[in-house]
Amino acid sequence: MKARAMAGPMLLSLLLALLLFPLAAAAQTPQAGRDYLLVGEPTDEQAPIRACPPETLERLGDGILIAAPAEGWSGAPQAVDVFNVFAGEVMISHGDRRICGNMQDARTRDSRFRAGIGMVLVPKPGDMEPIRVAWETPLKARWVPTLRLGAPSPVQQMDTMRLLVRTACIAIAIALALSALMGFLTTRDRDFLVYTLATALLVVWQSVLSGLSGYPEPWLPVGGFAPWWMVSASALSIAVMGWVLWRLCGGLQTWPRSRPWVRRFAQLLLALALVTPLLPWAGLAWAAAALDHAFSLVCVLALVAGIVSLRRGDYQAVDGVAAVAPLLLMALADIAGSRDLVRFRVEAVQLSVTWFLMMYAYGINRRLGQLRQQRDEMRQLADTDALTGLPNRRAGLRQLERHMLRARKDRLPLSIGFLDIDLFKQINDRFGHEMGDAVLVSVANMLLAAVRDRDDVIRMGGEEFLVLLPGTHAEAALPRLEQLRGKIARQAAERRHDGPVVTVSIGLAEMRAQGDDLTALLRRADNAMYQAKRGGRDRVVAAGDDAPVLSGDPGDGG
Repeated sequence: MKARAMAGPMLLSLLLALLLFPLAAAAQTPQAGRDYLLVGEPTDEQAPIRACPPETLERLGDGILIAAPAEGWSGAPQAVDVFNVFAGEVMISHGDRRICGNMQDARTRDSRFRAGIGMVLVPKPGDMEPIRVAWETPLKARWVPTLRLGAPSPVQQMDTMRLLVRTACIAIAIALALSALMGFLTTRDRDFLVYTLATALLVVWQSVLSGLSGYPEPWLPVGGFAPWWMVSASALSIAVMGWVLWRLCGGLQTWPRSRPWVRRFAQLLLALALVTPLLPWAGLAWAAAALDHAFSLVCVLALVAGIVSLRRGDYQAVDGVAAVAPLLLMALADIAGSRDLVRFRVEAVQLSVTWFLMMYAYGINRRLGQLRQQRDEMRQLADTDALTGLPNRRAGLRQLERHMLRARKDRLPLSIGFLDIDLFKQINDRFGHEMGDAVLVSVANMLLAAVRDRDDVIRMGGEEFLVLLPGTHAEAALPRLEQLRGKIARQAAERRHDGPVVTVSIGLAEMRAQGDDLTALLRRADNAMYQAKRGGRDRVVAAGDDAPVLSGDPGDGG
């Protein structure tokens, strides 16, 4: 019986296991959309290898033959990558394989090569046939292609590294342009807008130079007119960079009369950029060479201006000298025929331009910071009493208004003390204005020592001061002001010379929960102060709810 009783649950468990097994198996199998995502679909399209039409082959003016080793090709895959082809077609062929590509359209190139035009081929072991590479005649003599031959992996890695550098430079420029645009929208400073437009121009120029204007497919209408685009964009870029470098290096400040010459130079380059589309090839080559010489001259003149400005103590010219240094070094390396510059010309140009944009942005931000500092200093001067260093009446009333708003919002008490130096006119008449100024400074310093925030002590004008006591009821403010009055009187009494005896009369008022605005609160404190004057001076009087409105001077000089 016991065995039969146990068989029932066992059969039930086995049945449940059989039913749940398919569900468990299905749970372990990855499901599309839940465990992974597959996009795309199968294709029958072959790898995009672009043929070379006859009209393309006719334009190929320069070329070389990469000879096989003495023992022939090894049979291992060989990768050929052609960099720094700034315009036109490139052809790579070996045996019956031949491809053509254009840097301004990535769709015409082998997708394994992104910064250059490349091909992977596998010559037969012992084959002696060379690899032929041909390209259109370069626009400028020293701007020649760089060819790299080797195993596919390192060649493609170098190609990817070049692509990363080129895209990083453009990404930095775009980020700087967007930041400057935000700065313009915030400050309405024209320099930020000029920077944004200049950076956008340099982004276009770099894109055409590096071939990124055609990656992953053309987004600029360059087509077969890349040389014309290059010269036109170069003219505009040199105009902008020349003006900026001259300004950053202090040329406009050192030689103010140079401004019209800089403007004419920029206008000349603008005119060249506009007529460039009409130039024949020979004129285009001449214009490109002239622009190179002009830019070298601009860099030299900017460096001279920077050195002169630094010698005159204008250390802001450091920004310009730092910006022009790599550009000038690159120009000198070009004149010297540096192989490294020929090899990495695009990357060197883009890195130098990126550094220029960073220094340009730094110079603008530093100038803006100086303007803000000057504005703050002017505001501080406008809001500060020159003699005592206290906030003046205008700044003090703003501070009182802020305290009143906070007190109403948080339902906190607020008391003020209106203070007047007794018989101050007699002190001035008897001891002179220098002694009167010394008394004002001394009283101001004692008032500052009695509060936590120096903005809560205000010189209202003449011998009148205002002390703000936020968070304090009149009952607590009265002994504080009495203590302050006594301290001023004792300090004057302890003088061991024939100086004046200084006392003060103080009127105290607390902001009412209802019905008190700034003018009413000040009037009540002022009336209480005049009550202290009429009561014999050297005392503190608190304003009552029914305090009479008094005006005028007691008639005895205060």
